[in-house]
Amino acid sequence: MVVVGYWLIVVTGVLELDDGDAVWLGLGGAPAGVTLSLLIALAWLLCLIGSQVVSGGPLIAVPFAAAGLAWLVTRGLLKPLRRLVPDGDRHSRGDFVGRPCVIRTGSATPDFGQAEVTAADGSTALVQVRTTGADRLSRGERALIFDYDKDGEFFLVMPHESGF
Repeated sequence: MVVVGYWLIVVTGVLELDDGDAVWLGLGGAPAGVTLSLLIALAWLLCLIGSQVVSGGPLIAVPFAAAGLAWLVTRGLLKPLRRLVPDGDRHSRGDFVGRPCVIRTGSATPDFGQAEVTAADGSTALVQVRTTGADRLSRGERALIFDYDKDGEFFLVMPHESGF
């Protein structure tokens, strides 16, 4: 139930985990959601097994022993998982900031616009753009991406006349 509850919280956007969030547990190198789900599920299973095997006074130590053993097992299982997760560059939208683009919609205004931008690796992307102030860019005009608005999920552009 804990893992299902955790995933419901993540899916609804109440909680966001970055891949580095499990590093503080010494469990980095794989997506944090996978790592924490595995850790929680193993700790629960080991606690359940321990509560059936141990009785009396030592029963109080079972959750602690289960958590420690689950951590060790999870750490061991992460070694093969790390090979499945690419180590290369992690691209983000911020990589487009500072790059020139070409307006592809009828116009780009403070309220609407799309532009084609070429990434460093040569691939192209069609991105949402907005201008600032009274700037209005027409289809085919060149612009420079100078900022990214995370809340609105668009790039801010300004006129740019130099060659690409």
